Amino acid sequence: MKRTIEEHADRFDEIAADYDDSQNQTEEYRACVSLVVDYADPGPDDVVLDLGCGTGAIGLALAGRAKRVVGRDISEGMMERAREKAADLGLDNVEFGKGTFRDPAYDGAVDVVVSNFAMHHLADEEKREAIEAIAALGPRRFVLGDVMFFGSPDPENPLYSPEVDDPATVGMLADALTDAGFALTAVEMVHEQFGVLVAERAEARE
Repeated sequence: MKRTIEEHADRFDEIAADYDDSQNQTEEYRACVSLVVDYADPGPDDVVLDLGCGTGAIGLALAGRAKRVVGRDISEGMMERAREKAADLGLDNVEFGKGTFRDPAYDGAVDVVVSNFAMHHLADEEKREAIEAIAALGPRRFVLGDVMFFGSPDPENPLYSPEVDDPATVGMLADALTDAGFALTAVEMVHEQFGVLVAERAEARE
């Protein structure tokens, strides 16, 4: 991780109020949001855990289909914006609280885990630890939208922030998911530097 959790939290606290209308909402970001929501596909009895939930783009979109949505983030400012949006939508089956990928601070049942544009802040070994922590929660499906490399990234034209972001290759993420007991069931390349991976528990597919 190129910055501490506290430094990342402070950075997102500062931009939370304007995040939904900022330059962060690129075409690639919106495409990943749409794919993550579609692939998550929770049922009416499912609990969804949204890690790195931010202002709730994924979790709030899934709340109408799921029994419950639990959002976790390190930025209180981003979560406060998510709570405001949930209240505006009249949603009472969502809750947001502090947690990290490696320590989600959640010990209840979870059926589907989702994350969009958050895990790339972790170093590769930290990503492996995060995926192992997610697997330990026992979800049948994990959908990850993120900055990821499908080829060799052009260092002269990064579509991310090298000073704070640490994207992985698709191969590294696929290996980590497989090692944690998931089977990779879909790979969507939105751009050579962005994509969505869908993984299911191997036993859930038998």
